[in-house]
Amino acid sequence: MLQRKTSPDSEARTPPAAAPGPAMPAVPEGMNPMIGVKLWHNPCRLSFRVNFIAHHFNQPIYDWIARNHHLTEPEHVVLYAIGLREGITAEDVAASSSRPRNTLSRAVNRLLDRKLIFRKHDAGDRRRRLLYLTGSGRAILDETVPLLVAREEALTGSLSAEERETLNYLMTKVILNQAAWPTRIDRRD
Repeated sequence: MLQRKTSPDSEARTPPAAAPGPAMPAVPEGMNPMIGVKLWHNPCRLSFRVNFIAHHFNQPIYDWIARNHHLTEPEHVVLYAIGLREGITAEDVAASSSRPRNTLSRAVNRLLDRKLIFRKHDAGDRRRRLLYLTGSGRAILDETVPLLVAREEALTGSLSAEERETLNYLMTKVILNQAAWPTRIDRRD
């Protein structure tokens, strides 16, 4: 089991204790010590854990997609978003993915070039260009989405159905508070 090394003045730098609740499991034996520090002994433990889970969830899938379909992560993000709701704009994809618009614009153009998606002008607003999947784009999603679903099942496999619902509820609650999150940090020293 990992133990934190302390010195006489390290107590002043120790993060505050978490609010009372279920006991936090100990850092697993054999885990990289820095991972243990970031995920267990960190005042920003939640955000680091969310990032850790997202990276370890996504990376193997995106590596597989790159090897088998020659798509970059942003390209699959665009394809997946259109698969969830056809007739969206590139701006919709940007808003829902928190990725830079120029990165997504390049992804959209590459998907258009590869004929995995197509664009149509919005009948109500000719300036808007709506994105749709082609049959080839749909075929890629038909192969990759089940992998994502199976991966999510494995990710939450240690949770009971009630714990999954609680996690979903709590994550939803955090997301719905997004308006209170700072979008920019201005600090004057």
